[in-house]
Amino acid sequence: MLKGVVYPRYAYKRYFDMPVVSPQKRAIVVASIVAATLTIMKLIAGVASGSVAVLASAIDSLLDMFISVFNFFAIKKSEENPNDRYQYGKGKIQAIAGVIEGTIITVSGLFIIYKGFEKLIDGESISLMTPSILVMLISIAVTFALVRYLSKVAKDTGNIVIKADTLHYQTDLWSNAAVLLSLLLVWVSDFAAIDALFGIGIGLYVVYVAYGIIKEGIKILLDHSLEGEIVARIGEIISKHPKVTSYHWLKTRTDGTTNFVEFHIVLYPEIMLIDAHKIGNEIEAQVIKNDDKKKWLITAHYDPYDDEEIDQMALYGNKNR
Repeated sequence: MLKGVVYPRYAYKRYFDMPVVSPQKRAIVVASIVAATLTIMKLIAGVASGSVAVLASAIDSLLDMFISVFNFFAIKKSEENPNDRYQYGKGKIQAIAGVIEGTIITVSGLFIIYKGFEKLIDGESISLMTPSILVMLISIAVTFALVRYLSKVAKDTGNIVIKADTLHYQTDLWSNAAVLLSLLLVWVSDFAAIDALFGIGIGLYVVYVAYGIIKEGIKILLDHSLEGEIVARIGEIISKHPKVTSYHWLKTRTDGTTNFVEFHIVLYPEIMLIDAHKIGNEIEAQVIKNDDKKKWLITAHYDPYDDEEIDQMALYGNKNR
């Protein structure tokens, strides 16, 4: 807790309540171990068989491993409590990690596309089909279990890094299935170009998914508001309080783990300060119920009359916004 800073009672409870070993840290460790194991298996099968699709999948798993290790330290840093230097915490490190992860995924997707076109030109054949098919079957089963686990952690915590990892491994699951299908088609038809075409398709899909990860990270870094539905519910909670005559300047943002909310509420001028704070605490308690998996930091400003236009002028001057 910062010296000299008084946090709202409800917001304080959520903002500093963080377990020592969080579920997201545990999830990242599991993902790293899985990625390392799959990388070794796929590299051996890809190099031995000469399959560009299997080799591309191995490179993707290798990147998964490095990204998961990076994400572990990003999550660890983001969970540090606020201090005198970083008074709102370091939650946006998650968004930075998401953008970096998305960029790395994009580069890996472009490399896969390049290798696919290279194989189309060279026309190399594939050998050791049975071991390669077996490796991909194991990879699909393991990745499916990992995606189910990460999806649950992402749903429970709302952590953007875990969401990004979940999306990443979901693309791995589809790409692994595509690799397996390409191997089976090559085995049946003896047409090696199928492998290269599937590799190119996987690369394009990987780039598409990476775009979504980067976009979400950038939105958080630019303080994009919470989802419209949540903002509407917050507005409804404020307006329905019997002692609130009106409200304005409702602003929201998130750093991926903590939701930040501020608003001005208009109360009767003769109300006592202690009663005004009680109203604020009641509103905060209701807002937190919107998503009790997230931490919340809520700041209420109390007005004796609606001064929205005065505030607008103070902030924007004569500019029309």
